[in-house]
Amino acid sequence: MEREQAEERIAALSEELERHNHLYYVEAKPVIADRDFDLLMKELEGLEACWPDLASPNSPTQRVGGDLTKEFTTVAHRWPMLSLSNSYSREEVEEFVQRIVKEHGQVTFTMELKYDGVAIGLTYQDGQLLRALTRGDGEKGDDITANVRTVRSIPLRLRGNPPAELEARGEILMGRKEFDKLNSQREDEGEELFANPRNTTAGTLKLQDPKIVAKRGLQNFIYTLQADALPTRSHYGNILQCHAWGFRTPDPSKRFIEQAVTLDGIMAYIAHWDQARHTLDIAIDGVVIKVDNIDLQEELGLRAKSPRWAIAYKFQAEQKFTRLNGVEFNVGRTGAITPVALLEPVELAGTTVKRASIHNADQIAKLDLHIGDMVQVEKGGEIIPKITAVDLDRRAAGAMPVVYPEDCPACGTTLVRDEGEAQHYCPNEHGCPPQITRRMEHFTSRRAMDIGGLGGETVEVLFIAGLARNVADLYDITKEQLLALGKGWGERSAQLVIDGIAASKAVPFERVLFALGIRHVGETVAKKLARAVGSMEKLAAMPPEELTAVNEVGTVIAASIHEFFGVEGNRMTVERLRNAGLQMAMEASASIVAGTKLKGLSFVVSGVFVNFTRDGIKEAIENNGGKVGSSISKKTSYVVAGADMGPAKRVKAEELGVPVISEDELKHLIDG
Repeated sequence: MEREQAEERIAALSEELERHNHLYYVEAKPVIADRDFDLLMKELEGLEACWPDLASPNSPTQRVGGDLTKEFTTVAHRWPMLSLSNSYSREEVEEFVQRIVKEHGQVTFTMELKYDGVAIGLTYQDGQLLRALTRGDGEKGDDITANVRTVRSIPLRLRGNPPAELEARGEILMGRKEFDKLNSQREDEGEELFANPRNTTAGTLKLQDPKIVAKRGLQNFIYTLQADALPTRSHYGNILQCHAWGFRTPDPSKRFIEQAVTLDGIMAYIAHWDQARHTLDIAIDGVVIKVDNIDLQEELGLRAKSPRWAIAYKFQAEQKFTRLNGVEFNVGRTGAITPVALLEPVELAGTTVKRASIHNADQIAKLDLHIGDMVQVEKGGEIIPKITAVDLDRRAAGAMPVVYPEDCPACGTTLVRDEGEAQHYCPNEHGCPPQITRRMEHFTSRRAMDIGGLGGETVEVLFIAGLARNVADLYDITKEQLLALGKGWGERSAQLVIDGIAASKAVPFERVLFALGIRHVGETVAKKLARAVGSMEKLAAMPPEELTAVNEVGTVIAASIHEFFGVEGNRMTVERLRNAGLQMAMEASASIVAGTKLKGLSFVVSGVFVNFTRDGIKEAIENNGGKVGSSISKKTSYVVAGADMGPAKRVKAEELGVPVISEDELKHLIDG
């Protein structure tokens, strides 16, 4: 066969195999026998072996798994990948619906199932699958494209005429049949059984070998679409378009229907699926209610972690009674003492539960817990189950009450409890072993300094060996010291740690600030502080009243930062980290300090821009002292409008007399 003939045949086979794949895995309407499908696949594999340069990364042959993946690259999301606010009662759903209807009149809501899987963002360029990212922290996710290509209900090429670039978002999950089959195989082979389909899916997607992923039978449903120019201004319409492009979506006639009339209609839909979910092969844990109109979605805007135009109703959690065998008191990295119940093992929501959170001393007192009590355990929206009630009728005579300790269970220091705080704390932050090791765990974690090879167990080993009693000590460790630890430490593992420590010196300032573990300073606040203040030196010298001038920094956070830098041990640690070469200031290209040209101004951004991405234009505003809001109000100074700005926002701006400016006019404001 000549090269030109091979190229034509490869293209024809690829198209035919993708069509059959879609019919089988998406439409559930196969028109070809498995043997005939396999013969076509073998022919394509043979042609690609003879002409490897003609093989596409999105060839149907890649669904069986490619080469081993040694690590996953972290990639920024073009559009933030948010989670949903949860509700658990009719009253909360009613409040959500009435809040929107009161402000905007008659509103159409869409209803869809909330799949209990792993969120995924699929980017397509010119109709070809380009990249698949996990949610990660909402701003960045892991690139697991090689593994996702093996999921047969995800099209590698789209049908029709999709936009040049789009991102389809949905859930990857494992059906109950596939899960039971996998566990049956593991049982036959004498391996430990997997706990539940969701955790198994998450673990599968992070496997290094796509060939194993391909054998797990993962599925996908798409439930939202992102693009510079969406096909319609209706969420429901966009889902229908996704289905036409070849995605597997909720069935429009059954599991994705419009509920535009009343709250009763919405609750009836929820009630139906609360019962019918048990008949599905896939796990769902609730129903999602969304505003259908995209213009109205944009006007309602976003919170820090979730949209204002959608809410998830979570089904009632499964509850069971079991015996309380004891309570242990754990010390966290900030010194917070967390009581954890030790339970008689009980099967709950697909997992064996042995431990449950009790939160704090007030909760122990409220429940009046005694050792040996029969307690009601619930696993709702939390990863760690919690105790919700006690069966007092089954309490044994003479049972001993659970007593909250007065002293730290790890170091013996007297505990403190600040006014207005729910938890007790151990104030011995530089001498309490669990605080030190857990601060080091946080410091080395992926979202902080990302030091490879330094997990929780390794940090414990280094602490016990006396090599690291402080995060700054990590930068003094040598390869020879690690090798001298003996068992479990070889040339490769020691070098991995040393290389990871060296690489962490390039981690940007905002993540260094987050890694310090200052109470109440999470990733978002650390980023805001870094951009607003510019350097660790300046931050350490700022009084609380100056700190509260930074966006999203209130009095509690300001006091916590001021208190942190007021401790000599913390200042010494920061100085040692500075001397070790860590980034203690924003790079010149990113250190435009807020409080200049746009100080005191509030902006709302809407539409598609020529010289900026939407995130880029928001960053430009914040870097120059302005604030970016999600919805237009009387306090909004300007609306920055790009192409395809929603008409509802423009009308709202006109009603409130808020000026609407272009990106060029914004640039003039910044340039003065």
